[in-house]
Amino acid sequence: MAEKTIEFETRLGPRKISFEHVLRFPKGLIGYADKRDFALLHIHENAPFMVLQSLEDPGLGLMVADPYSFVQDYSVRLNDAEQNMLHITRPEQISVLVTVSIPPGHPEDTCLNMVGPVIINHEARLGLQVPQSNPEQPAKVFMHKK
Repeated sequence: MAEKTIEFETRLGPRKISFEHVLRFPKGLIGYADKRDFALLHIHENAPFMVLQSLEDPGLGLMVADPYSFVQDYSVRLNDAEQNMLHITRPEQISVLVTVSIPPGHPEDTCLNMVGPVIINHEARLGLQVPQSNPEQPAKVFMHKK
C-alpha cells in the first residue's frame, strides 16, 4: 500500500511529508491557538535546530531545538491533565523542544525560550506547549556568552 503524503509550502520551500508525521496540537500554540496541525522539519541533517511548521499557514514556522543539546539540567513539569491530553504512558514517548529566537542581523544573540517548552508524544502524534514556572531555571538561555 502506498504511503499517503501531503505536499505543502513552508518557510524552507516546498516539502512533502507522510501523514504519519503530522503532529496535532489540540490547543494550538501560544499566540496561535487556531493552528492545530504541524510538521517537524529538519533544517539540515546534523543541525541542532528544526522548524515546527504549520500545515495550515505556510508563513508560520517556529524554529525549535532540543534544549538538552545545550542545557543538561533542564526539567519540565507536566500535570496529570497535560499527560492525559498527550496520552503519555511512558517517558520514552515524549520529546521536549524549546523555541529559538535569532534577532535579525545579530545571530550572536540567539536564545532558547525555556519558559514555554513544546512537548511531543511521537507515538500518539500529539503536541502541547506547556508554560513552566520554575524560578530555579532561567527563562532564556543565550547561545553565546556576551
